[in-house]
Amino acid sequence: MRGTGCSGGAFDYFEPLQGLDGYDVVETVARQPWVAHHRPGMFGISYGGISQLFVARTDPPSLAAITPLSVIDNTATTLYPGGILNTGFALSWAKDRVHDAKPASATGGQPWALDRIRHGDRTCKANQAQHDQAVDLLSKIRSNRFYVPKVADPLAPISFVDHIRSPVFLACQFTDEQTGGHCPDLAEHFTGTRRKWFTFTNGTHIDSLDPTTFNRLFDFLELYVARRAPRLSPDVRSLAPTIFQTVMGIPDVQLPPDPIQEQPTYADALRAFEAQPPVRILFDNGAGGAAPGTPLPAFEQSFARLPIPGTRPRSWYLGANGTLTDGAPGDAGSDRFTWDKRARPPKDFNGNTASGPNGLWTATPPYDWTEHPPGTALAYLSDPLSADTAVIGAGVLQAWIRSSVPKVDLQVTISEVRPDGMETFVQSGWLRSGARTLDPRRGSLLEPWPTFSRADDKPLPKGRYAKLTVPLYYQGHVYRSGSRVRVSISAPGGDQPVWAFGSTDPRGTAPVDVARSPSMPSRLILPDVPGVAVPTGLPPCPGLRGEPCRPFG
Repeated sequence: MRGTGCSGGAFDYFEPLQGLDGYDVVETVARQPWVAHHRPGMFGISYGGISQLFVARTDPPSLAAITPLSVIDNTATTLYPGGILNTGFALSWAKDRVHDAKPASATGGQPWALDRIRHGDRTCKANQAQHDQAVDLLSKIRSNRFYVPKVADPLAPISFVDHIRSPVFLACQFTDEQTGGHCPDLAEHFTGTRRKWFTFTNGTHIDSLDPTTFNRLFDFLELYVARRAPRLSPDVRSLAPTIFQTVMGIPDVQLPPDPIQEQPTYADALRAFEAQPPVRILFDNGAGGAAPGTPLPAFEQSFARLPIPGTRPRSWYLGANGTLTDGAPGDAGSDRFTWDKRARPPKDFNGNTASGPNGLWTATPPYDWTEHPPGTALAYLSDPLSADTAVIGAGVLQAWIRSSVPKVDLQVTISEVRPDGMETFVQSGWLRSGARTLDPRRGSLLEPWPTFSRADDKPLPKGRYAKLTVPLYYQGHVYRSGSRVRVSISAPGGDQPVWAFGSTDPRGTAPVDVARSPSMPSRLILPDVPGVAVPTGLPPCPGLRGEPCRPFG
């Protein structure tokens, strides 16, 4: 990329020139004699997936299709969740880019470029001239803690994916430990193309390449780039166990059968592929193999769009004695906890997300998901569910908050307390209390996002309650019959393995009151999707990918 390695120029995070460079690469590759149909596609995961969105918006005429995997919907949802700086993965990633974009030397830049220079690559050496003019990402991050549309929208794919006209195959995880769980918000905004398919599941950053997703990804590339009937060779299929063993440290992972690859002709395969509904949810990823944690879902279901038609907001109200009730509280009351960010500091995984010891991509990672110390959080528990309940989407906690300090950063965590006495992590959400105004472009009960603009950065009213809407990140989870829904409210930190929140308000500890009364009802709202057939029972615990499990109580 421009300004990195042996290239010329100066690096900036997803600047317009980067997208235009991608345009030029697509058109240059398209004109090579070895390119089928002279229409290349794009493939990549993480930054290599996000960059496809920025390139595709420039509409290269020769671009056949894109396959963005494990991507973001908005830089802010990873960098500033709920308006709170993510000093863990997001800030660490930015620091690494600052280092890598420096001129290649013993103290900065990329080591392979320095090696090229030392072995006589004069072009690489000359191209370092502008590297020290790279934008200071850390300064840019600090100076843009509020959402300024002219700065933030160009870095938010959700604001421009409607301009993408090429076929799209996109896959993301609700519990991605790096990019976060907001990617599904993109699905409804791809209005510029009718050929679009999305796969969402629980899992880690690497799970957009799990076997079930890989099959459909392969079919898509064969149909829209190679323009031939998908035929995965026996040699490639036989390599799958070795590949997954290497990447995830999980043995004996096989590619499942694929009906598209069984079609006799290209036309038949294309017809069958395009007959599939665009939104595919893989449920209980980690419970579909012989051993817990194997990257296979227990079952799946597809839908016409996201939000899923028929989705209804289901409310549970914060009640007395730590209960979640179906109806609004009849009596006035409140609960208090001591806000203390020191209560549960996140475990440092040192970036070890692969298949080595303590790797998060392995079958059963050693998550450090522990209960809050007494008095440092509030937790509310529903009655046992009378039926399996599929929750697909975002949701919120609406809470009336009072504190002696003017600003309070909050974390809300949703979990499933199972009838077997185990508790499974499902999702979290965050909010800086000064960022409590919802973005009018996307603010709703089931798809909220705070604006956290400077004009909205107002203190909590002294001595009075204020209504806060804490947005939850997306989930696709079935709470089984007999399980109970649990919601916890605390200071940010401790539930995400590589996300951290080192710059939070208040600076010390503070009492926080949560009201629960007829005039100030605090409630959890989740997107309930009726009609989801659940053919399997409780998944192994631990075993679900990206969702740690622990004994309850």
